[in-house]
Amino acid sequence: MTQTFPEAIRAARAENPKARARDLAQTLGISEAALVAAHVGHGATRIAAHPDGLLPRLTAFGPVMALTRNESCVIEKVGVYDQYRPGPHAALVVNETIDLRIFPGHWQHGFAVEEEGSNGPKRSFQIFDAAGDAVHKVYLRADSDVAPWAPLVAELSLEDQSQTLITEQRRAPEAAKGNPDRAEELRHDWQEMTDTHQFMRVTARLKMNRLGAYRIAGAPFVRRLVPGSVETLMKRAAETAVPTMFFVGNSGTIEIHTGPIVRVVEMGPWINVLDPGFDLHLRMDHIAEIYHVVKNTQRGPAHSVEFFDGRGALIAQIFGVLRAGEKAAAAWNALVADLPALEEEVAL
Repeated sequence: MTQTFPEAIRAARAENPKARARDLAQTLGISEAALVAAHVGHGATRIAAHPDGLLPRLTAFGPVMALTRNESCVIEKVGVYDQYRPGPHAALVVNETIDLRIFPGHWQHGFAVEEEGSNGPKRSFQIFDAAGDAVHKVYLRADSDVAPWAPLVAELSLEDQSQTLITEQRRAPEAAKGNPDRAEELRHDWQEMTDTHQFMRVTARLKMNRLGAYRIAGAPFVRRLVPGSVETLMKRAAETAVPTMFFVGNSGTIEIHTGPIVRVVEMGPWINVLDPGFDLHLRMDHIAEIYHVVKNTQRGPAHSVEFFDGRGALIAQIFGVLRAGEKAAAAWNALVADLPALEEEVAL
């Protein structure tokens, strides 16, 4: 990487001020983290990326916007970062509006970014994984308290403030991994589960992954759904105001919305939820496989709709809200049960 390359990146950014950072980085053939790094000293500051240092201090800003995305889906929630719970392998932020599952090992590169916007400075904290892909971003809003910004950036600032960034090669998503010879074991263990979180231990023991297990489990645990089922479900959920849980994540962060959705809008290949305090943007044309999944819990069966892209990567999961009560759970289960199944066989 030449010394002039960061200058060329900044020039490209200046020529395309309205382009999304992720899209511009892809056009330039660089990672999004490298795009941000090129602006160190020009609005960006390298900061310590570990969530233990950053997230507990975000409470002081008051309401902010939390953004998590993957290749096909973006979730944005407005709220306060309180009730942070650290952990060496998994950390949490759990409150009524900001609900995150965090995997600190993937929080590798951090930046505080200050850009000029149409309504004044736009301030954000942006975290990237080893490949330079964004795992989580936090944007200050007009009603955020900006006073803690400069002290926190100074506190978290790294000695290394270089404008170039070395990233690792991006790992391809794991292809579906199933074993039809162990299908009966899978079904037996699935039936014995009492919590949805036990599922990953079951598949790991059987040397399968989520998509591989879904492809072979069959009824009453899994139904593969017809194309368009996600859009249908979202629109019907909005019409009926049934409480939902949307899980959207990547290697470093899973962000969750809990509650009813109201405004669902299609725009080109995107279907969007545009509600106060909650936005979701989903690429419909990226959805390759959709499953209705049932897992036992102590509160009763948890019904979800889960969907994957053509590479086998999980895009998102939509659950009902069991704690909302029997009536809400029954309404959700009826919506999902009404979605038509795909009858064709899936290659194992």
